[in-house]
Amino acid sequence: MPLITAPVLTPPQPETPPPVDLPEIGYASITYVDPAGTRWPMTDLAADWYALAEGVSGLGAAPYTLTSDPHPRGGARLRHVQPQPRTIVWPVLVKGADHLAFTANWRALARAFTRTLRDGPGLLEVARPDGTRRTIAVHYQDGWDGRGRVATGITWDSAVVTLWCEDPYWVDAETVMVHREQGSGEDFLQPYPSVSSSQVLGATTVTNPGDVVVWPAWTITGPASLVTFTRTDTGESFVLDPNDPSIGHGSLLPGQQVTVRTDPPQVRYQNGDNWVGALNWPDATLWGLDPGDTPVTFQLDGSGPGSAVDLTFNPRYETA
Repeated sequence: MPLITAPVLTPPQPETPPPVDLPEIGYASITYVDPAGTRWPMTDLAADWYALAEGVSGLGAAPYTLTSDPHPRGGARLRHVQPQPRTIVWPVLVKGADHLAFTANWRALARAFTRTLRDGPGLLEVARPDGTRRTIAVHYQDGWDGRGRVATGITWDSAVVTLWCEDPYWVDAETVMVHREQGSGEDFLQPYPSVSSSQVLGATTVTNPGDVVVWPAWTITGPASLVTFTRTDTGESFVLDPNDPSIGHGSLLPGQQVTVRTDPPQVRYQNGDNWVGALNWPDATLWGLDPGDTPVTFQLDGSGPGSAVDLTFNPRYETA
């Protein structure tokens, strides 16, 4: 007799699944993105799987541990606040037109979640009706098990999944980019008195619209012989010297690029070479951006036409 096999599951790929009302965050569309990049819509109630609003938790403010010292006159004084990993509880209903279809859906979703333990984190993405999106990296912890009740496990079942998040903050899917570039020089008297623009050198203000500190990446485009970034409200700074003997390069030529990442600390030349030795250790402080406005100064010695600084970061938030 012919062999009957279960169908191969390919999840639908809608751009944004329909929004539902979820505890702690209100109306939102939820998508799970597994480590392979496959998108699993979780709020499309017409699909064969979707999140159950009742029982969802862990989408609110990040958890914290407070360290305090006793005060001699009573009470205590707060000494340190430490953000803790977040745990998200995520009930999911899975169904199918028949037992084979249900089994294929159940197995495929189990694989999509549990592969985060082998292939790196997945992403939980929350999209609002206004088009904004926030994501959080998740690892499967436990819970992919059926209810074990009469009639479940045939054409439908549900699981209460626990997802563990090493970083408790939600990250804006849209990257904030700040670009400053040296203008081309002009002869002051030809053809008439003129002044060329220059945005690389001097002070500027960078705005972090998020709830918590972010750690940006800086890309420097030559020409430049020495680069200094200073946070002028605190005095923190770091200096990149492409002429440092440890890297054996010399001043950045026009078009050459170096990227400095602040968390974790990393300096890479455009070909991937490690330039971390070009920073002014031990005085270098790879500072972050607090919520709100931060005054900063870019200084590129040896700059010229084409010299540029690009700052990028994704705002981070307490809640989804």
